[in-house]
Amino acid sequence: MLRIDWVRRELTKLHPLAISRGVSYGSVNLFVRISDGEHMGIGEAAPGAGYDDTLAPLAEGQLSALFPDGGMPEDSSPFSLYRQLREAGVAPPAIAAVDTALWDLRAKQAGMPLYRLLGLPRHISPTSVTVGLNEPDATRERTLELLERTGGRNLKIKLGSPHGLDYDRAHFEAARETAAPFGAQLRVDANGGWSVEDARLMIAWLAERGVDYVEQPLKEGNEDGLPHLQPSRLPIFVDESCRFSTDVPKWAAHVQGVNLKLMKCGGITEAMRIVATARAHGLQTMIGCMGESSVAIAASAAIGALFDHLDLDSHLNLNPDPASGLGWEHGCVVPPGAPGHGASLV
Repeated sequence: MLRIDWVRRELTKLHPLAISRGVSYGSVNLFVRISDGEHMGIGEAAPGAGYDDTLAPLAEGQLSALFPDGGMPEDSSPFSLYRQLREAGVAPPAIAAVDTALWDLRAKQAGMPLYRLLGLPRHISPTSVTVGLNEPDATRERTLELLERTGGRNLKIKLGSPHGLDYDRAHFEAARETAAPFGAQLRVDANGGWSVEDARLMIAWLAERGVDYVEQPLKEGNEDGLPHLQPSRLPIFVDESCRFSTDVPKWAAHVQGVNLKLMKCGGITEAMRIVATARAHGLQTMIGCMGESSVAIAASAAIGALFDHLDLDSHLNLNPDPASGLGWEHGCVVPPGAPGHGASLV
């Protein structure tokens, strides 16, 4: 029989991250472990996608109810287990922790990296690094520190400030000017902070300033405004509006891509379904992150070959990262060549 248990860890951000919905200073994450007595897989649940720091006790209660004695069937498969947890109403970040722990275990049992178990190449590609909303002077300071420290080649700039478009523009210009000597490509994430009219104005303005794409211009629940943004001068990716593969067809005619996150969809199993559905609708794909350590980032990096864009940088803003094993080189997240996803708690 497989054994499952979990442990909480408090994570602190190196720099607070401000987005349209508020400021995050850290989180309490839940790490799930599944063991066969010889190998141990590990996964992570991070608050986000509608959950705050109540996630850890909520997830513990849900998992305790499903696995009261800590036992799991030896032949548990990620696909059947994912379905069981979804039907039981378990929070998606907690499903992600169990799902990735089981995939990690199965890859370790097979003696191969997780990406290879999934039939994928080892994907080493630049990921975005993120600068949150700030006044211009703070933005310049954070952008410079971030790009010097990480070697990032793609800079994601958070917009959608509740202070309005002038604040957004000043923040963006401060980040753009600071990033210019580094040659960093610019991306924007509004986190649903704009109205339809604001989004129209900002997308046109950003298109003139070399931005690659815009994420989630409209608040989740306001997707009826998406058709009014097309044709768009920049590709639009939905993020909060796309949680599961069943969401993709709803918006496919009005956007150019989807951004999935393991914490939103419940792990690798559903992530692969989202990618398949997005490709069937001719959409681009991106994988992002919440306030995750390098455990969850390593799981995401293992499937990095499936995506057009990577946004896997949350572990770089932790003080400290409670996990080790994940590689980082010249702005690229590097999946380890060890069996499993390659990351473990310190």
